[in-house]
Amino acid sequence: MINIDTISRHELIGLDTEVIESNNLQLVGLNGRVINETKSMLTINTKNGKKMIPKITSHLKFFVGSESFLVKGSSIAKRPFERIGAKA
Repeated sequence: MINIDTISRHELIGLDTEVIESNNLQLVGLNGRVINETKSMLTINTKNGKKMIPKITSHLKFFVGSESFLVKGSSIAKRPFERIGAKA
């Protein structure tokens, strides 16, 4: 089960997200579903198409069911398979 302590070790593709804070002010407020993930970027599908969000400079809110979790992008800035297999 995904919770605030384990979200960084779970698959993010398929989760709904919103950019809460970013060095690029144009990204703040963007929301959509994560459709791809690399070491340093998340690709989200928004109403206006696909947008690439740099992890390291962003704070993201992920929505899981009725809960939401705020995550610093720098804490998930690894390759997905490295992050998922990592220990807390």
